[in-house]
Amino acid sequence: MNRELLMLVDAISREKSVERDVVFGAVEAALASATKKLYSGEVDIRVAIDRDTGEYETFRRWHVVPNEAGLQNPDAEILLFEAQEQIADIEVDDHIEEGIESVPIGRIGAQAAKQVILQKIRDAEREQLLNDFMSRGEKIFVGTVKRLDKGDIIAESGRVEGRLRRNEMIPKENLRTGDRVRAVILGVDPTQRGPQIMLSRSSPEFMKELFAQEVPEIEQGLLEIKSCARDSGSRAKIAVVSHDKRVDPIGTCVGVRGSRVNGVTNELAGERVDIVLWSEDPAQFVIGALAPANVQSIVVDEERHAMDVVVDEENLAIAIGRGGQNVRLASELTGWKINIMTAEESAAKQAEESESVRKLFVDKLDVDEEVADILIAEGFTSLEEVAYVPMQEMLEIEAFDEETVTELRTRAKDALLTMEIAREEKVEEVSQDLRDLEGMTPELLAKLADGDIHTRDDLADLAVDELVEIAGMDEAAARALIMKAREHWFNA
Repeated sequence: MNRELLMLVDAISREKSVERDVVFGAVEAALASATKKLYSGEVDIRVAIDRDTGEYETFRRWHVVPNEAGLQNPDAEILLFEAQEQIADIEVDDHIEEGIESVPIGRIGAQAAKQVILQKIRDAEREQLLNDFMSRGEKIFVGTVKRLDKGDIIAESGRVEGRLRRNEMIPKENLRTGDRVRAVILGVDPTQRGPQIMLSRSSPEFMKELFAQEVPEIEQGLLEIKSCARDSGSRAKIAVVSHDKRVDPIGTCVGVRGSRVNGVTNELAGERVDIVLWSEDPAQFVIGALAPANVQSIVVDEERHAMDVVVDEENLAIAIGRGGQNVRLASELTGWKINIMTAEESAAKQAEESESVRKLFVDKLDVDEEVADILIAEGFTSLEEVAYVPMQEMLEIEAFDEETVTELRTRAKDALLTMEIAREEKVEEVSQDLRDLEGMTPELLAKLADGDIHTRDDLADLAVDELVEIAGMDEAAARALIMKAREHWFNA
């Protein structure tokens, strides 16, 4: 029987052009699978075949898990302290094995063994084909639609298959069996049953790769696509920059009579593409990204990474776009939050902000509104700026002499110190359980104290939007922090 096993392995290895070890592994898996059927629980079985003699041994195995983890599967797991009673130096994730009686190959059933072996070999062949395909470094998958699988499209290129999920297709695009299809390769998902190459036609990366194929200057390094934003099937924006002063980035991407951009548009079911000139100046970049709308002015807020963009009434609808599409794509393209407003809305917002700063200066610096307005007109927006900007800059203000400047700086520093002491007193009122909460920082603790959040339960009772307003954090982080604060409720 052992001799026949070796002959079988050699024959399959030659016939399928796979390594003997792969075939041996398939036989071991078949024997292990047959042995498991003799037990009622979910046991772990290992079979080891001697590659020279064909003799084999069978072992039942237990996975060593930490003592505090507990047993999730007693049939195949053992706690560390119990394992150490048998093997003193054993560690977590090791295995304890016990030899058991081997199942004769004849009892497996020739057909069952053959199916397992052939499946293993098919898996090995597919993995080899996949590795060969991915090693070529291709970014675009070109093939034909082979079949539909639960709404996904399975495309075939040679002997390699890729999966185009429904949410990665271009909306309203109707692909049928036999149609030629191109898609960008997102990567390989080894956990996926069936085709493991994951494809996309709706991602910004697909548009970038299409332009790289249509525009040789991109491949040559003369042009670069810095970013891309898509509303797939409808509209997209790409930002390009030239690394050669002789090359016009926008004209080069458009091509003669639009030939190049039309090549991309035709592949994407008529998706309209705006080509934008990238700029190191964020404000200039945003102005270009909002085209075709004309921008009157921009106010940049570095701290919030946002811009207030002012347009006239005629350009308001163009800047926003249908359903907010134009401003949304411009925001994705530039990475800045963009707020579109009219001149009247901008003036009202600036007046409101100025009133807030004016009140701060009047209350904390003990000055009249005239002095506060002079500071605002010179660009001062906080007590920190008044206290710590270089002395010479404040002396350049015509309305102030040196004595006035010195007094204002002193008052600003005193006010900041008083506010800091008051803040520390509030923080001292915060309970220890809130201080110890994972993810808590001194800055966040101070903001929570300012918002009268003093205990873990106070934080747990907040809604996400309330925490966002108090702490100035994004929604995802706020939601995670609130759930962390609520954990003790569920544990209790």
